[in-house]
Amino acid sequence: MSRIDVERLDERFASDEGRVITRFFAPSRPAHEREVIERILAMSEQDVRTSAARTLDDFRDRHRDIEQIFLAHEEIARDRLRARAGDDDLRLLMRLDSPALSRERRLLLGAVFTQEYAVEAAAYFNPSIVPHPDQSRVPEGALRYILSFRAVGEGHLSSIVFRSGVIGADGTIREDPVGRFAERPEVISDPSYDRHTSTLKLRELDAYNVTSGVILSGLDQNFELSDLERRIAEHRREFGDAVDERTLRTMLWLAESNYAIRFDEACDLSERVLFPVSRNETQGMEDARFVRFESDGDATYYATYTANNGFAAVPQLIETRDFLSFKIITLNGRSATGKGLALFPRRIGGRYAMLGRQDGENLTLMFSENLHFWHEHEILLRPREPWETVLIGNCGSPLETDAGWLVLTHGVGPMRRYMIGAVLLDRDDPARVIGRLRQPILSPTEHEREGYVPNVVYSCGALIHGGRLFLPYAMSDTSSAMAVLRLDPLLDALLEAGP
Repeated sequence: MSRIDVERLDERFASDEGRVITRFFAPSRPAHEREVIERILAMSEQDVRTSAARTLDDFRDRHRDIEQIFLAHEEIARDRLRARAGDDDLRLLMRLDSPALSRERRLLLGAVFTQEYAVEAAAYFNPSIVPHPDQSRVPEGALRYILSFRAVGEGHLSSIVFRSGVIGADGTIREDPVGRFAERPEVISDPSYDRHTSTLKLRELDAYNVTSGVILSGLDQNFELSDLERRIAEHRREFGDAVDERTLRTMLWLAESNYAIRFDEACDLSERVLFPVSRNETQGMEDARFVRFESDGDATYYATYTANNGFAAVPQLIETRDFLSFKIITLNGRSATGKGLALFPRRIGGRYAMLGRQDGENLTLMFSENLHFWHEHEILLRPREPWETVLIGNCGSPLETDAGWLVLTHGVGPMRRYMIGAVLLDRDDPARVIGRLRQPILSPTEHEREGYVPNVVYSCGALIHGGRLFLPYAMSDTSSAMAVLRLDPLLDALLEAGP
């Protein structure tokens, strides 16, 4: 068997509790929320100026534009009052809408409805790596890359963060400096939707019926969320108590689960945080597997990830071309279930292809004509070796080589220890396994086995460059590192091992 040498680099990617974003904060009771606003409105102008100035001084250096954040949160507080529309709320709203309300008081109101959240205070793990979309000014033979990580903060809430750097022609890695701030994107309030796709998604949810058909028929082929909300409001007014509320709620939930976000260009890549937005993600966005997908000479970046709402793990899709603007899209179909979906980087035989693990045990293969719909899957690999007796899954999207599709796998065995293995699939028929290593290529060493989840090494995606495999991996769900392998010996070993 060909010898496979694994070099573990000294660099470590660890959590930093100092990287904080801002979130809107409100007391749990509406009455308490009103009382807080009343207290701010009752303060003297001098106390308001003093308190606002002190707060701005304390937090100005921690966020790029803290004043705009406070003003935005003050506006959210107004909108919450407006939405409740009780007598007490409306009286308070009239006072807030007064032109006499000073900017300092508005800033202070926004500040009391703001909190910081340390996005990576608890853990920084499950990385994936892809080529950067901007390869300008990169030395010959080098490659600029983007790393994504699952960052975990208070309450085990997961988000997705990024780092970048350059792999030199000699295989050395130079990391880019990390930006000073951490920032959430702007949520685009009116993303556009396609009526045909919406119809298909509603059929999958068993929610395409007379009600949804009537509402969709009154919309353009391409419509916006506000158009859908308007049509639903009209429908409710027309039919009153006879409306099918389940269908209406499903239509709104589906639209809100498909959203768009955008970062300011001044925000460095390392400062961008994909933070939960939809109800599907209330407990986090987990284990993004990014892939550079090529079609007709064009490249789009996709990532399959797990949306966690506290009750179920829902696979969803991220789409971007520049890592500035992102679309979040639901995946549909009987096979769009389970954790760990991983998209192939191109179509095969004219169809999209993806790996999965729908039963929580076996690695599966899927094909589809439509990226958003996955109806059928077949088992590709079952646990076979002693180190993978519990389950087998993927460690990211397959990597195309001259020898075939290189798939990094994770296996779980005795004592729930995770290890990373490798499989080789036929390029034209990935259902055919042509090589499978009997032993793992990466196992947790003594200094890697301690952490939030002990005895785990895990990856969400690797990269091939200059004859080397660059494999970022997590250590016991706490921090991350990078391993490097020569590609040819790995492929030789896989071909020698056979299926």
